[in-house]
This record gives sequence, C-alpha cells and structure tokens, in this order.
Amino acid sequence: MKTIISALVLAALAACAPANRDTAAASDTTKSASAATTGAATTSSSLSNPVTTTKAPAPKATAEENRPMDYYKDKVAELHTSAGEIDIRFYPDAAPNHVKNFIDLAEKGFYNGTKFHRVIPGFMIQGGDPNTISGSPSSWGTGGSGKNIAAEFNPIHHARGVVSMARAQDPDSASSQFFICVADAGFLDKQYTAFGKVTKGMDVADKIVNAPKGANDRPKEPTTIEKIVIREAKPDEKGPAPTGGR
Repeated sequence: MKTIISALVLAALAACAPANRDTAAASDTTKSASAATTGAATTSSSLSNPVTTTKAPAPKATAEENRPMDYYKDKVAELHTSAGEIDIRFYPDAAPNHVKNFIDLAEKGFYNGTKFHRVIPGFMIQGGDPNTISGSPSSWGTGGSGKNIAAEFNPIHHARGVVSMARAQDPDSASSQFFICVADAGFLDKQYTAFGKVTKGMDVADKIVNAPKGANDRPKEPTTIEKIVIREAKPDEKGPAPTGGR
C-alpha cells in the first residue's frame, strides 16, 4: 500500500509544494493544476498548497548579488521563533543559489514576523510567506519574495531535519517559502531542492508541528519567526552535503 501511495504522490508532484502522501493528493492536485492554468495562486486543505503558480518578474539588481559565493560557505541560520530556537546549517555545495537566496533574504529581515502557516504531523512544517505577517489567512501560502530560484535538485535525502524549498507546479518557481521535514519524506527526493539541515531545535519543530490546527493544515496559533541571525558555522556544523541514502 505504501508503494501505491508513493506512486500517486510522485505523479502529482508537478502541482504540489511540498507533495501529499495520501490518496487525497489526486483530487487536490487537480484543483491546483486548474488554478495554475488561470495564473492564480491556490491553497489546499491537504498537502498540495503551492507557493505560487506564476514566476515573479525579474527584480532589480541588489548589492548582495555581487557577493562572492565564498561568503555563503559555512554559514548557519538561527531562527529565533516564538516557540524556541531552530538552527539550520546550509549546503551551498549542493544548492548554492538556494542557500544564497535564503541568506540574502534573512539578512534583509525578510523573514522577520513571518509564521509557520502549514503544519502536518509526520511530514513537515512550512513557513517563509510574507503574507503571514499582516495578510488575510486566506492568502497564506501564496506569497513570495518577488524573485524565483531555478531548481537545484540534488542527492540530499529528505530525512528528518532536512530543510527544503516549497514551490509551485513549475520546478523553477521556488521563492521564499521553505519547509522542515519532521519525518522521513524520501518521496520528495530530487523533486524539491534540499539546501540545509537542522542542527539544533528539532524539539521546537516537533512542538510546532503538533500544535492544534484548523483548516488547510493551518495552526490555530501559528509560531512566528521573530528574527533570523546568520552566523559562522561552528566546527561540528561544517562539512559537505550528504550524498543520499537513508
């Protein structure tokens, strides 16, 4: 049965961000695909809530675009949330542009005040949508930074603690939304861009994912990212990205 469910999920990945693992995926992704054809952003009551269905317009060049890639090596993000601290190490060797995108946004304060708007026990917690700062809850899950990042699918296995980017039907539509796996999610491997892993605070992620929630997997009292501090990695937080495996 698990094999059959995984097959259904992989077939629906084109419209999921991140994908569903149950038999409801087929009907939900059909709705998402229909919305995508009209250029509309959509939400879903299961796991098939895309970030956005259209690419953002090309933004103007910013100062950080001139930074050498060495700047992004051996960095860690401290997510100071209303539920506690979560630290994330990055894998720029596996997904350099996604790491750069996240760090650039974090250092500009883009994520400050955003909420983990989607929590699914046994799967993941998702955040990074600017609409969650002051927008209507009905718009949560549809926002982005105004810039898209081309896919950098890699061998990193979506194991517990792995951090990956949410996206819409287009593989190159990742923007600002990200998710943290709280359980093994290997069915997402090489379908979504994994770019980091939690080194501290999985107990906080577990607290977030198990909070009471309502419709659309939305927490009744969402956890807020108060600020993100980018710092140099400690010796035990350095090293190459994993090359797959379970």
